[in-house]
Amino acid sequence: MTNRMDAAGKKVEGRLESAYGDLTGDTGHQIKGKAKQVQGSAMNSAEDIKQGAKSAAKKVAGAANDMADNLS
Repeated sequence: MTNRMDAAGKKVEGRLESAYGDLTGDTGHQIKGKAKQVQGSAMNSAEDIKQGAKSAAKKVAGAANDMADNLS
């Protein structure tokens, strides 16, 4: 769960920095803010992939156990 919270925090940090850049006209902050938002989204995507892999592994393990039970 911590990775999801880190990702959400990074996205919020990016929004704030981008908004600050918009208010001050500082394109450096705008770009850094957008980059942090993208980084937060990438962190969420990585977590989604990790959860999907865990789920698939559990299904494979369950199917293997079922097959082993049927063979004995």
